[in-house]
Amino acid sequence: MEIPPLAEVRRLTEKKRDAWWTVFLVDPVATPLVRWTARWTRVTPNQITWGALVLGLGAAACFAMADWKWLIIGAVLYHVSFILDCMDGKLARLTGKGSEFGAWLDYIFDRIRVVGCAAALMGGQFYRTDDPVYMWLALAVIFLDALRYLDALQIFKVRAGMRKKIQKRLQEVEEAKPTAFMEDLLRERGEDDETQAEADAQAAAKVRGAVKPGPRNVPAQWNGPDTSTARVPAAADAAGTGDADEDGPERVIDLQETFKQRFGPYERFRDFLVKHRVRPHLISGIEFQMAVFIIAPLTGAIVGVTIGAAVLLLAFELAIIYKLLLSTRDFEGVMAQLGTQVREQDGAEDAEDGATPLQTSVS
Repeated sequence: MEIPPLAEVRRLTEKKRDAWWTVFLVDPVATPLVRWTARWTRVTPNQITWGALVLGLGAAACFAMADWKWLIIGAVLYHVSFILDCMDGKLARLTGKGSEFGAWLDYIFDRIRVVGCAAALMGGQFYRTDDPVYMWLALAVIFLDALRYLDALQIFKVRAGMRKKIQKRLQEVEEAKPTAFMEDLLRERGEDDETQAEADAQAAAKVRGAVKPGPRNVPAQWNGPDTSTARVPAAADAAGTGDADEDGPERVIDLQETFKQRFGPYERFRDFLVKHRVRPHLISGIEFQMAVFIIAPLTGAIVGVTIGAAVLLLAFELAIIYKLLLSTRDFEGVMAQLGTQVREQDGAEDAEDGATPLQTSVS
């Protein structure tokens, strides 16, 4: 297999949006290593996954020693373990050797690593100090890690369900115009990483400038199935890279419109992060783990750093839940308006059917 240059490997393997810890502290190391691994070895993604687990458990063993020297070694091992954890997916995308089982294995091993390191780090400190607060912190770290990933999975299911219901309702509307979701437009990739942020921002700006706000609780981009709206340019045209696709969507549904209206500065903040490939969810499960298992052992402030990271994680989770709440209200508005359109459509059809016998007898 011919391995492309590093720039192409970055394009193929690095996520368009990722945790800031990964973007700045992992990808610069992991991506070149992935290219070297694919070019010169026969190592598989699953083997790297196993290596990440072994190093993670090695970090746990160091944490259990409780001495500051072992804590530093444990923190370094944990970071190297996380680099390998990022490499397996990149190698799978680059070589095409990924599998569903490999994805499952990666997820399960991540959870094992977190549980083992939390128990070892906090258990070692409890043994050293006899302070019960460390036992509570161990439970809190394990609980919050599980909560974060379960919540992310459930939110994904809810969002997918809303989209599916809207698409199903649209099928009931006659002569429905081509429709796209704003979140899909914002995820469309530009020609390279440097143009991605500009493409996203311009696409969103053109959509917002093309239509007028709709009724209360209905996204501004949604004006009903039979209302003419300006056609949304295709991603290439929005990014200034080519002509618009004539088959592009004529209507855009934005289930985040209420959130954007209430928090206008968020768009500028998001655009700044997007330019650097950083996702707006600044404190996610990744940053939480790095704070607990790297920053806390390196600084020796295990209690303070863990509590601070937990508070920040919960704050961002609550923000995401609130954003989901507003999104469900936008969804309800869209469904209500679509329902009205369907009822009006059915009423018009019934009226036509009722008029047919009379018209026939008169003729």
